[in-house]
Amino acid sequence: MRPSVLLILPVLAACNSPLADAVARDAAKRAVNPVVAARFPGVPLEPATNCIIDNASADEILTLATAAGAGANETATRIVLDVAARPDTIRCIATEGLPVLLNTL
Repeated sequence: MRPSVLLILPVLAACNSPLADAVARDAAKRAVNPVVAARFPGVPLEPATNCIIDNASADEILTLATAAGAGANETATRIVLDVAARPDTIRCIATEGLPVLLNTL
């Protein structure tokens, strides 16, 4: 992600608009994907990432979106692991990820 985009994320987040939310979520996915791939091998990436993003708070999404441009970092990893451990996230991953996993067998 280009530095200019990183500078604009907090401004967009303050707008509280659907466009700002979509931009922040898209950027956050770039921080979540490598953590999911490294920490949860074998778990379908797309459903797991979506479940983590859907169960993260707005502040967590903004932090992840900002971290996306910096590559792997401890803050992003901690947030992903914290959100992944939440009961709603676990249910989401089981519901959304299991069918994808079974289709690959």
